[in-house]
Amino acid sequence: MAKKTTKLTQIGLEKKDSKKLGDKLNELLANYQVFYINSRGFHWNIKGDKFFELHAKFEELYSDSQLKIDEIAERVLTLGFTPLHSYSDYLQVSKVKEVKNVSNDRECVQHIVDGFRQVLNIEREVLEAADEVADEGTSDLMAGYIREQEKQVWMYNSFLQ
Repeated sequence: MAKKTTKLTQIGLEKKDSKKLGDKLNELLANYQVFYINSRGFHWNIKGDKFFELHAKFEELYSDSQLKIDEIAERVLTLGFTPLHSYSDYLQVSKVKEVKNVSNDRECVQHIVDGFRQVLNIEREVLEAADEVADEGTSDLMAGYIREQEKQVWMYNSFLQ
C-alpha cells in the first residue's frame, strides 16, 4: 500500500503556503534576535542625563523582544518548520544590523527607531502573506505587533525631536 501524502499542514494550511510563511517568520525571528541584543547592549551601556529613563525603557524593549522571539519561533513550529536558532544565521539573515559599543542616548534611540522600521517592514510582509492564505493565527500575531510598534516608533521619534 502506497504511503498517503497530504498537501496540508497539521493546522489545515497548504504546505507550500506555510513554507513561505515559515521562511518570512524566520526572517522576522532573525531581525528580532539582533534587535534584542542591540537593545540589551543599550540597556547596559547607556550614559548621560537620560540614563535612568532610557535604562528602564531599553529593559522594557529587550524583555518584550524576548517574548516575541519565543512567539515567532513557536509560530514557525506550528506551521511545521524549524525556527532559526544560531547567531550566525541571524546575522546572515537580519536587516537589523548589529550595533557595538554605543552609549550615547540619541544614537541608541536612533538605532532603536531604525530597528523598528526594519522589523515593521517584515511584519507587514508576513501579515500580507498570511492574509493571502487565510492564516488567521499569523495575521493576528502580526497585527498586534504592528499596532504596538507603530506607537513605539512615534514615542521614540518624539524623544529625538
